[in-house]
Amino acid sequence: MRAWLKARIWDPLLGLLRKGLSPEALAWSVAVGLALGITPLYGTSTVLCLGVASAFRLNQPAMQVANYLAYPLQLALLIPFIRLGERLFGAPRLPLSLPILEEALKADAWGALGLFWTSLWHAGVAWLLVVPLPMAALAWGLGGLFRQAKRPFRQP
Repeated sequence: MRAWLKARIWDPLLGLLRKGLSPEALAWSVAVGLALGITPLYGTSTVLCLGVASAFRLNQPAMQVANYLAYPLQLALLIPFIRLGERLFGAPRLPLSLPILEEALKADAWGALGLFWTSLWHAGVAWLLVVPLPMAALAWGLGGLFRQAKRPFRQP
């Protein structure tokens, strides 16, 4: 597993550092990609990453890698974000489980989005309230890690 992570994640990120991408820009690209990757608005993260990367001049490949790596987290956090949204808006609690949501989305994604639209909208607001601080902390931490990783590549 460690070799796979090194070959598929760490080495490509180091390659971006070698190509002149600043550690801070790479850190923000990864942090924002992860944050957008866990959005409860299922199926929108790739387009969100494209737009945010263009707007803030972040690294598109790093964002998309982080976005796709966040997919299991997106599924794991979907119901907690829905529950938090229900609390924030005082909405009735829907009888949900991840298998029910996943099957509904696989069977008819647009129909499921229509059925759960209010809950997903509430979850999106909850996500917007929860994500910024951890995203910034992650970017700060990754910035230090990437600065350390870039030192061997500096020209004398």
